[in-house]
Amino acid sequence: MDFQTIKARDDQYVLNTYARFPVDVDHGKNATLYSAEGREYIDFTSGIGVNSIGCANPKWVDAIAVQAARLGHMSNLFYTQPCGQLAEQLCRRAGMSAAFFANSGAESNEGLIKLARKYSFDKYGKGRGTILTLKNSFHGRTVTTLSATGQDVFHNYFFPFTDGFRFAEPTMDGIAEVSGHDVCAVMLELIQGESGVYPLDQGFVHDLAVLCAERDWLLLVDEVQTGIGRTGTLFCYQQYGILPDAVSFAKGIAGGLPFGGFLVSEKCRGVLTPGTHATTFGGNPVCAAAALATLQILSEDVMGEITDKGNYLRGAIESLELPCLGKTRGLGLMIGIEVKPGRTNRDVAVQLMENGLLVLTAGPALRLLPPLTITKDEMDKGLAIMKQTLGGM
Repeated sequence: MDFQTIKARDDQYVLNTYARFPVDVDHGKNATLYSAEGREYIDFTSGIGVNSIGCANPKWVDAIAVQAARLGHMSNLFYTQPCGQLAEQLCRRAGMSAAFFANSGAESNEGLIKLARKYSFDKYGKGRGTILTLKNSFHGRTVTTLSATGQDVFHNYFFPFTDGFRFAEPTMDGIAEVSGHDVCAVMLELIQGESGVYPLDQGFVHDLAVLCAERDWLLLVDEVQTGIGRTGTLFCYQQYGILPDAVSFAKGIAGGLPFGGFLVSEKCRGVLTPGTHATTFGGNPVCAAAALATLQILSEDVMGEITDKGNYLRGAIESLELPCLGKTRGLGLMIGIEVKPGRTNRDVAVQLMENGLLVLTAGPALRLLPPLTITKDEMDKGLAIMKQTLGGM
């Protein structure tokens, strides 16, 4: 089927809620993708960080097939082996105590919000349910997680938004300006991805963790995008020298299947009791089997290569001295690239895609989230397309 036929059907039957690029993807292998007509693309997007182990990894495919042939789904009123196995592995590797499994990043962050408010209610009663988040943050697309998102552009149309959030500049003075006796938690991304890939200052994060402990505010870390190896460790907080009270994850956990959840510290493991939180598909055995395979593929050795790959890409991009691009920033294989005045990031992205390189935009920047398993050959092919496409722009 040709691209125009695929596009025409999509335009007719799918709600127009995405500003799609003129590319279709049919199949692929690791970070090399192909359209239905056989056009090759190097993938620096991994489905916005979801395809963490690339496309069609045979261990991942086999794990899904084997589990699907045994049991596709079961209610959480009963036990399944993959769910418990995955929870154990995540807790051991993350230094946390217990897991709750969900289906998406937004749902995982909703769980963090409920956890914090119930922790405070149980201990202090009503009137202490406000959660501080940071300006330029992004926490999801539900009404409540949009309310928690610190970007005015998202605060429209869907009134009334959920109360109980205040936004701070990412400094201790900023936190002080909006704090109060009604606060129960702070929720933050260690790298603000959707606004342009901005890592938070290490000193600020450390001081904030100390403040949260002193005031008995829960420290909630949203690692929907930064988690599961994206920044070079299983979770980004492991590079910041903190242990949050709870951390959310999604995107890359199941290598391409919809899955998410959150981990809690020992302090919080008894907060959510039977009947206080649930989800029908959370811990689905096929998705859990895919996640177990993903964690096996992302061994400590593979994880150790992610920082080197990120440094290689960032150094190579900056050494190209492309006229329309500036400095890079980020950690591991979560990379933001400045786009210089005179060009928009979408214009640059379209030009790259026309020549066979898939990239993302975020805020005013280009954003790269390649598969964590990307090879040097695939990185070099992508860099060559960058040089060829943008060298004269």
